[in-house]
Amino acid sequence: MKKLGFGLMRLPLQNGEFDRIDKEALCSMVDLYLSKGFQYFDTAWFYHNGQSEAAVKECLVSRYPRSSFFLADKMPLVLICKEQELEEYFQTQRERCGVDYFDYYLVHDMAGERRETAEKTHVFEFLAEKKAAGFVKHIGFSFHDTADILEQILTEHTEVDFVQLQLNYLDWENEIIQSRKCYETAKRHGKPVIVMEPVKGGTLAKVPADAESLLKEAAPDMSVASWAIRFAASHDNVMLVLSGMSDMEQLRDNLSYMENFNPFTESEFTLVQKAAEIINRSVTIPCTGCSYCTNNCPMNIAIPKYFSLYNADMQELETKAWTAQTMLYGHFAEQFGKASACVDCGQCEKMCPQHLPVREWLKQVAERFEGSIS
Repeated sequence: MKKLGFGLMRLPLQNGEFDRIDKEALCSMVDLYLSKGFQYFDTAWFYHNGQSEAAVKECLVSRYPRSSFFLADKMPLVLICKEQELEEYFQTQRERCGVDYFDYYLVHDMAGERRETAEKTHVFEFLAEKKAAGFVKHIGFSFHDTADILEQILTEHTEVDFVQLQLNYLDWENEIIQSRKCYETAKRHGKPVIVMEPVKGGTLAKVPADAESLLKEAAPDMSVASWAIRFAASHDNVMLVLSGMSDMEQLRDNLSYMENFNPFTESEFTLVQKAAEIINRSVTIPCTGCSYCTNNCPMNIAIPKYFSLYNADMQELETKAWTAQTMLYGHFAEQFGKASACVDCGQCEKMCPQHLPVREWLKQVAERFEGSIS
């Protein structure tokens, strides 16, 4: 299939209200997207406060033959307590979307405590049964965590057909988000990758002026966002790149370079690396990640990890309601002490070669992230 997927997480809205999707605008976007030969739509239980799946039924499923598109949905594992609930959610999603089967079906956010829930509820066995019965064509999972965790999951669950990863040029070498390492892990296991957050929810569509000038000098007629989409799509084990398109203008821009997709040249890979360096120079906390501060922390706080997430999150658009960094912070907080657990002992600052006011920054980290995970 063509490599641009239609992510149904950030749809056109009525009066800016998140749970009031502009169905007329969405229908027009669906029509144009399909007319250009693209086929893949991605929704989930939580998108638009549960309205995304209903919009799929109204704007896509009821208007086009089932064989003309691919539909992906996700098991909301964070809501599951008992194994029998898997069937209830799955059937409800089929009804919401108005389909007999899903082409692609994922375990949503297979990381952190969700791994334990997945094993307890036997969700992969459940999906394998649905696949054998024809209700699911391909099974996979979405993932926001580190490459070593991904390695464990893919080793334990060879029945998985694909994996959905956050992959973009800003996070490619980030030692916390680990886009490259996760991509290489999936490739080593022979699992095709579907890319999410290629533009970091719009962050890579609005970059610092120096980075924008660099990209515009190389390709004056190409949008800034196009560099992010094409970077993700240019990797050989990437099956598809999802883009959350909020209006017709974004859709038309994506179609302009993805309808007849040309992969990156080596010089283009080098150029976006330079753009990433420019963006990363604007980091808020100048932590080098040496981890000296964690050696004697009595609360086992993952200080460099949290600082890296904070820096990445400060580069996000202020209008975003959700960020991957917030999710990752929640996962790390299940393994380590939260930033707010600091007891103000000061040992971290004694060890810091950068002489950072670590305790003050931890307060900022807690303020930014912990309201979203409490």
